[in-house]
Amino acid sequence: GWCPLSPAGTQTTQLLVEPPWTPAVLWDRVTLTCQGLGTPGATTWYKDGQRWGKERRDQFIVTESGTYQCDRRDTGLSPNVSVLNDRLVLQVPARALLEGDTVTLHCRV
Repeated sequence: GWCPLSPAGTQTTQLLVEPPWTPAVLWDRVTLTCQGLGTPGATTWYKDGQRWGKERRDQFIVTESGTYQCDRRDTGLSPNVSVLNDRLVLQVPARALLEGDTVTLHCRV
């Protein structure tokens, strides 16, 4: 994988979601992967704004709904990723969308 460059030209920490749909849903067996500079395995995870000591790896399968972030020492805190446990959800691709893009929507039950 690769990390996009910020407008200032510096790398930032990215939190990748697989399958790549947003919002993510718990019943999809969601995998979160933290990407950024620094030592692999030196990832700090946050769940619902609190440091989450259960996971120190760069990747894991989500087992609880909530809002996740990861932190890498050299590239900082990632954007939030929410994992829902809703019965009905309308999903869009988990990537940057621009005006005029053709978008596939998923209505999931």
